[in-house]
Amino acid sequence: QVQLVESGGGVVQTGGSLRLSCAASGGTFRAYGMGWFRQAPGKEREFVAGISWTIGRVIYAESVRGRSSISRDVSQNIMFLQVNSLKPEDTALYFCAADPDAGFWRVPSPNRDDYDYWGQGTQVTVSG
Repeated sequence: QVQLVESGGGVVQTGGSLRLSCAASGGTFRAYGMGWFRQAPGKEREFVAGISWTIGRVIYAESVRGRSSISRDVSQNIMFLQVNSLKPEDTALYFCAADPDAGFWRVPSPNRDDYDYWGQGTQVTVSG
């Protein structure tokens, strides 16, 4: 069974940076699409960024494009999300997710319904 465990959240001042990690286990991720989503209180879960596991194709939501970077270490089965210039509106519970049907070549889907596996989330709070 695929398991995803996020870490790296915390309280950060406006303008600061965070690096989130997602440790993946229990599967062969070669053809997976992996994604980061976030959910703020009272709002729907929204796509943040995605990366294809083997080829490394990436996609970003407009809200974080230019100030974030998604990456993965295939030898350690860990995915990362670096977000810089954090804003109060970035405050949310951040989830990593896995889409086992993405394939090698496709850009990961921004649609949360395409992801079958989810972690429990890590809280990011941007203050000030």
